[in-house]
Amino acid sequence: MRHCINCCIHLLPNDLHRQCFRCRGPDHGNQKCPLCKGESKVALYRDSKQMKLFAVLEVRTDHGENWNGLFCLKKGKICSLIFGLVIMTLVMASYVLTGAKHGLLLLPSPFHYGAFASNPSLMDNESLSDMKDHYQPSKINVSYVKDYPSIKLIIDTIASKIEFITRQHPDLEELRKQESHMFSVIPNKFLPNSKNPCWYEEYRGNTTADPYTTNSYALYSKRFRTIFDYLRKVFWNHLYHYKDKHYRLRCLPHFYIIGQPKCGTTDLYDRLRLHPDVRFSAIKEPHWWTRKRFGIIRLRDGFHDRYPVEDYLDLFDLAAHQIQGVLQSQAAKESGKMSRIVIGEASASTMWDNNAWIFFYDNSTNGEPPFLIQDFIHAFQPNAKLIIMLRDPVERLYSDYLYFASANKSAEDFQEKVAESLQLFGNCLLDYSLRACVYNNTLNNAMPVRLQVGLYVVYLLDWLTVFDKDQILVLRLEDHASNVKYTMHMVFQFLDLGPLSEKQEALITKSPASNTRRPEDRSLGPMLPTTKAILRDFYRPFNTKLAQVLFDDAFLWKRT
Repeated sequence: MRHCINCCIHLLPNDLHRQCFRCRGPDHGNQKCPLCKGESKVALYRDSKQMKLFAVLEVRTDHGENWNGLFCLKKGKICSLIFGLVIMTLVMASYVLTGAKHGLLLLPSPFHYGAFASNPSLMDNESLSDMKDHYQPSKINVSYVKDYPSIKLIIDTIASKIEFITRQHPDLEELRKQESHMFSVIPNKFLPNSKNPCWYEEYRGNTTADPYTTNSYALYSKRFRTIFDYLRKVFWNHLYHYKDKHYRLRCLPHFYIIGQPKCGTTDLYDRLRLHPDVRFSAIKEPHWWTRKRFGIIRLRDGFHDRYPVEDYLDLFDLAAHQIQGVLQSQAAKESGKMSRIVIGEASASTMWDNNAWIFFYDNSTNGEPPFLIQDFIHAFQPNAKLIIMLRDPVERLYSDYLYFASANKSAEDFQEKVAESLQLFGNCLLDYSLRACVYNNTLNNAMPVRLQVGLYVVYLLDWLTVFDKDQILVLRLEDHASNVKYTMHMVFQFLDLGPLSEKQEALITKSPASNTRRPEDRSLGPMLPTTKAILRDFYRPFNTKLAQVLFDDAFLWKRT
């Protein structure tokens, strides 16, 4: 007979029966353990509770091993000591194995792709970190180096693997197949008398029901509910009645502030919305194109129900009401006056965040996403205007770290996280293209700092495959900080906005800067000189290419 250690170990501490681990005593004899049912398993218990290391840890017995009565009850103390050592070893093993949670050991490879289960319940219940388990693991060098010469070697390897290959964008029919509902809602033509892309949509809802009752933005946050409470009050006043039908004006943004995070987009947004011709979405950063339409509310929480395009369009209802007021005014009807109001949207993730693609678009080529955010925006709005605010990627990364790190922030900790991230990114480039690594969800979640966000030229080149260069305005935060009036005039000219009075211009250009570094973060001081040198070396080839694309050496950031 083969028995479970648990059956015998319960006898030892209390009554010290004269029975050994092989359970050959008269009381136990040929009984089968109710837990293992006579199978060759050894279930380990501590404090009467079965230990679980990740799943169920099983230690299988050796069928040919004979204990020869070595561990009898007279030697219970020795037995308990040995068993305690076994437990301690297993507990220590669990700590080592759980190091994977910190990206240190047994981390699923950021560089292997596989089919993701399309089970909706799986998407709803699993977190993004859990979804890493769907990828096959491969060997990763986990001994993260910290000395400059070793890190420099990694950076040189990365530089040798960089190739800027032009992306082939998908055709319109492929996009329709992926997002058929979106194409059924948004028309391919807009009102000719509105500068902003708008159209009339028949309202088929009950005229006594709440039009925003199912809006995911309204349901998600109390802060958003306040906005929608106001929209509910004024909604019915803006329905357009024609031939016994009700119509509502729907609008998309005329322009997008698409990036990058920690580069001054909030300050640009706060100033630009003071212009009398500009309106923004009810929420500054809806993150719909990059996250909400895939069901991502917070990256750490995994997937939820997908936000339909109608929920996104609701965010522009306030602005649509004002445009409608201009279009339906008596003066406009008589003179054919065009509405000059334009709507903007300022999600700083739009330029770079394509992390969700692998869970929804499975026809990948060499690990590269078959569809990007810009493909869909261009399909609906080929004339859209795009504004990008950038800063020195080295300083951006440190600002990003200070803003998002929750505890134990320090210059030394930042350097360790940079070294770890560089090694992970370098490992990816050994097997995959630059684009595949930049848009790799698992790699991006594994890196403790967001190195990839500062690879501006990779994203810009992909946007330039679908939009013309004159549709994209690229600014530098350094220029904006030193001369706000100049950069704002560039934006006004780019959007073809109406003239301002001196008072209006002063209000826009002389307002204090928004979203500056928090006092507690400023007290930490700058990054270490070694860290800055490491990051300068890493970003140099990308900045060089960016300066070439934009024909502007200021984007080399040599003086910062």
